[in-house]
Amino acid sequence: MSIDYQKLALDYVRSPDQAAPRPAHHPVVVVGAGPVGLAAAIDFAQQGVRVVLLDEDNTLSTGSRAICFAKRTLEIFDRLGCGERMVQKGVGWNTGKVFFRSELVFSFNLLPEAGHHRPAFINLQQYYVEGFLFGRAQELPSLDIRWKNHSLDIRWKNHVVGVIQGPDGVEVTVETPDGEYRLHCDYLVAADGARSAVRKLLGHESKGQTFRDRFLIADVKMAAEFPAERWFWFDPPFHPGQSVLLHRQPDNVWRIDFQLGWDADPVAERQPERVIPRVRALLGADVPFELEWVSIYTFACLRMERFRDGRVLFAGDAAHGVSPFGARGANGGVQDADNLAWKLRLVLDGSAPDALLDTYAAEREFAADENILNSTRSTDFITPKSEASRTFRDAVLQLAKDCAFARRLVNSGRLSVPSTYADSPLNTADADAFAGPMVPGAPSADAPVRVDGRAGWFLQQVGSDFTLVYFGGGGKMPAEHLQAFCALGEGTIPVRTVIVQPSGTKPGRIGGMRVLEEDGLVTQRFDAQPGTAYLLRPDQHVAARWRRFDPDKVRTALARATCNG
Repeated sequence: MSIDYQKLALDYVRSPDQAAPRPAHHPVVVVGAGPVGLAAAIDFAQQGVRVVLLDEDNTLSTGSRAICFAKRTLEIFDRLGCGERMVQKGVGWNTGKVFFRSELVFSFNLLPEAGHHRPAFINLQQYYVEGFLFGRAQELPSLDIRWKNHSLDIRWKNHVVGVIQGPDGVEVTVETPDGEYRLHCDYLVAADGARSAVRKLLGHESKGQTFRDRFLIADVKMAAEFPAERWFWFDPPFHPGQSVLLHRQPDNVWRIDFQLGWDADPVAERQPERVIPRVRALLGADVPFELEWVSIYTFACLRMERFRDGRVLFAGDAAHGVSPFGARGANGGVQDADNLAWKLRLVLDGSAPDALLDTYAAEREFAADENILNSTRSTDFITPKSEASRTFRDAVLQLAKDCAFARRLVNSGRLSVPSTYADSPLNTADADAFAGPMVPGAPSADAPVRVDGRAGWFLQQVGSDFTLVYFGGGGKMPAEHLQAFCALGEGTIPVRTVIVQPSGTKPGRIGGMRVLEEDGLVTQRFDAQPGTAYLLRPDQHVAARWRRFDPDKVRTALARATCNG
């Protein structure tokens, strides 16, 4: 049965905590049930951390809002158990096209090489993303016996109105239809959006640049022949002097963004009599369509100074905001959650010091700065602020059709890519010579493998724990290596081992370790040789790598990657 997620009303249920004589204690409270808060809460629950998720509303998103979800975000959703649903529903795409006036300037492929599980992007309305995440959250208690003593408790119509930090935790005052109550938690995660109540209650603000321009979003339902590609027009004849962006979404819904200029009346421009002529000018007078959702937006590039305030951690739009060009908002927020969950889990169970959470702030502040820089450059190119900058932009677009160098200057929204934490204190610097992009701090590449004789993917074999990836080369495994692998798996912070072997090697396991067969792509992407080893963090970023496996070096790198060194 199909669910209309835009009309789904979720029940407010009175919690026993509301009648407790003293504030009930929970290890983690997450505020905000958007994509970032849901992803964070699911991640905590999957890692055995009891979590309460509070949201002031009882509905999911309406309208398309965030629609472009990047390959790295889909890999995170895979680890959370709902990536396949999103890919099956979404519209996958790798190709973008740029037009200047009435002419195609050039096209580009964001994923030109084969051997990747997920496309560069899918387009999927935010309400579907939230709906699939919520569905996954509802599945969690029955998936594994390990989770029977852990839960994800989602509370709708629970609005945070007070936050007080103490030496041993955070006290949260929550307003509900039945009145106020209080909770106590070890850590509070604020994922409550650009107008974050938690941020305001603690006296923080986001600072940056607000852009003086307005854009119209029109979600249009129609049967059209446009391919599943990203099309961007500069100064098209059907909308002269401005820009237009077109994306295909599921259910025959198309997202069209029209630049309007700062002087546009945001109330008048939402009216159907203004919107419909703009859409007809793009599509043609004879194409039937229906307006599904209309919105006017302005935007800013800004962030909080620090993403951590004691026991309160900020994520997603609560911590940083970008313009929509480049799909860096929701993708960056989900990657915040991915960075935070494993670190907070280790701190809560006493396996890592509190200082590990400072690296969440440092790494994701760096990522936010990277996203803001790229987003600001995109916006400046799309919306030139002077006649000189417009002249430069138009000259670049005219040259780009024939000159490759000019194409590198065209910026219709440099699209989201995950950050490489090259300067993270959690990295162990290379002592050996390597080529390729899998440097310490980089997100791990994916590639096809065979697992127990069946086709699979490399990233499906690594996940919420530290993973040692050992490239065996097909020869006999040294007994001392097997003993070392077992010892690493039994440590205070266990490290699981995955052995990569060439195709045709037997068995599916060696000494209890999973063996992956591959046709060379994993080896190529990791620039590996027989005996090469990589240590991957639980968020699948590289912590360290060595040409030759040495268990002492792995233990030293693990200590560094958890602030225990």
